[in-house]
Parts: sequence; structure tokens; C-alpha cells
Amino acid sequence: MGESQVNDVLVSFRGVQKSYDGENLIVKDLNLDIRKGEFLTLLGPSGSGKTTSLMMLAGFETPTSGEILLAGRSINNVPPHKRDIGMVFQNYALFPHMTVAENLAFPLTVRGMNKTDVSERVKRALSMVQLDTFRNRYPGQLSGGQQQRVALARALVFEPQLVLMDEPLGALDKQLREHMQMEIKHLHQRLGVTVVYVTHDQGEALTMSDRVAVFHQGEIQQIAPPRELYEEPKNTFVANFIGENNRLNGRLVSTDGDRCVVELARGEKVNALAVNVGQAGEPVTLSVRPERVLLNSASDSCSNRFSGRVAEFIYLGDHVRVRLEVCGKADFYVKQPIADLDPALAVGDVVPLGWQVEHVRALDPLLESA
Repeated sequence: MGESQVNDVLVSFRGVQKSYDGENLIVKDLNLDIRKGEFLTLLGPSGSGKTTSLMMLAGFETPTSGEILLAGRSINNVPPHKRDIGMVFQNYALFPHMTVAENLAFPLTVRGMNKTDVSERVKRALSMVQLDTFRNRYPGQLSGGQQQRVALARALVFEPQLVLMDEPLGALDKQLREHMQMEIKHLHQRLGVTVVYVTHDQGEALTMSDRVAVFHQGEIQQIAPPRELYEEPKNTFVANFIGENNRLNGRLVSTDGDRCVVELARGEKVNALAVNVGQAGEPVTLSVRPERVLLNSASDSCSNRFSGRVAEFIYLGDHVRVRLEVCGKADFYVKQPIADLDPALAVGDVVPLGWQVEHVRALDPLLESA
């Protein structure tokens, strides 16, 4: 890291561990730098340690070991309300007996701000989330989306340097959720505040974030911008967790620089990128995205060519997922835009298919129990 980047780090987790029973680590040796002004998402399945990490940063949980730095100073012993951090939870946590305006004024009043400044800030926060006309309503008189906006405004009203969001859109329906994702993203761009966001929804993480940290079993598996995470997963867990993924199990035959040859169970050979492989003879899992597989004559130029039997069409409006039997695997998927789909293709057809070397990644073997 260059000198300028060191100054750009707002939060640093250094060797942070968390255990509730003294035996099992929910978070194992977390080292993470969060940059000033970035939108970082912690993504992972339930129990992966993402929420616990967020709660330690907020001050509601204490690290078992390691330290957390905010703007260069340790905050391990700083109580939550002195950390200058805004919080948004899934359940809004608004005060039901206070109006919208009073809810927004609360964090300012407890910080001892005078009345004029308070009403000025509240006004600004309300217009920021387009709720100016709702200032005198109570939370119970608002829809879920409006309550979430109030919670958002309340987290931003005292202009914290850092805002933490824990599954804030979990309770909203799909359309409203997608609308709010964009709204939060645009707010972030306008305000330049640092956001750490927790979700188990990979689509949400890809849509909103500058970087995504994928958690699994208390450890960060990979941290990268959305596109890199999706196109260049570092291991089988990330490849499977982000987006759709065809997995083919085989064993490594040979490696040559960043390329390798893998033999599948029935003897087919695949040329792949060697991303996370061991020695020749050891098992590997190949990862191919469904949209990277080419059918029929489109596959002519591919270095990996096979044939597949069409088993099922799954219609999704703008694209179709075609399930095929390929290389002894019954659930191999190909994703095609409606415009590219051959209308003559039918269940039972055997078709040539293929993919390029740069679209198949040889990764660590998937343990079948997983």
C-alpha cells in the first residue's frame, strides 16, 4: 500500500477474533481495511461472521482478541454512542411515540446540539430522503418503505463519517427493495460517506457496492469489486455463492503457466485457467458460468467442445435457462438471451456446446458434503 492509501483507510480490523463460548470462533483472524468514502458490503450465508463483524465495529459486541481502529485510533473500549457511527437495522428501530421529525432530532439532541441547528439538520435530512411532508406523522402511519427512509435519514442526520447497515431492506418486497437499493446507492454517491453494508443477498451486494467481502465460516474468502468477484472467483465457495455456476469435478493432469488440463470422470479433457489447484493427480472443481457456454455453431471456435442433451427449458422473460446433460452431469445450465435462442431447439435434442479457456476456472475441489 502506498502512503496516500494508508491515509485513505477509515477502519482497520487487525487480527480480530470473536468467540461466544471460548471454543468456537465466529470470526477468525479478521484483517480488513475499509477505505474512506467506499461502499463495502459484507456478504455471506447465515452464521458466516458478517453480522458479528459489523456489531463489533458498532460497539455492540467486543472482540475476543485483536483490535479495531477508526481513523487511526483503537475503538475497542469506546462505547457505541461515542464512535460517530450511524446505524440502520432491518427492523428500523424507530421510536413509535415520536413523530418523524422528533425521531430525526433525537440523535442531535442527545449530542447537545442547539435547537436552531437541530431543526436545520432535520429539514435537510428529510428532504434528502424526500419525506418533507411527513415530518409530523408517527412511524405507525408510514409504509415500510417510508419507515426505512426515516431510519436512513436518522442514521445520516448527525453527519457521521461511517454508516453501518444490517440487512436494511430485508423486510421490503422485491420492487421496493430494488428501488431502495438505488436510492441508498445514490445517497452514498452524493454524500461521500463511508458505508458498511451487511446482506446475504448476492444480487444486492453486486448492485450496490464498490467492493464486496465474501464471508464463510468466520473468514473473508475474497474481497474485490463486484465484477471481479463474479468473473474471477478465487475459490469454489465464492464461485458457487456469487451467481450461477456449473461445476465439473475432475483431476488435474498437467499445468503450464496459468493454464492447465483437467480430466473429467468419464475421461473428457478440459483446458482451463489454473486458479487454485494443487499437484497433478489431485482433484479439482471446474467452474463455468452458464452465460459463457455457447451452443451449436457458436461453439465451433471453442477450445473445449462437448455435446449435451437438452433436458428442460426454464423461461425467465428476457432470457432462458436451458438445462442439459453434459459430461455425465444432469444439471448443466446454459443461459441464453431470448434473441439468441434457436426456436427449433427441443427437449431431447443432442447439440454441440463449448466454452473458451478463459471462461473455465480450475479451483479447489468441492467437498461433496458441502
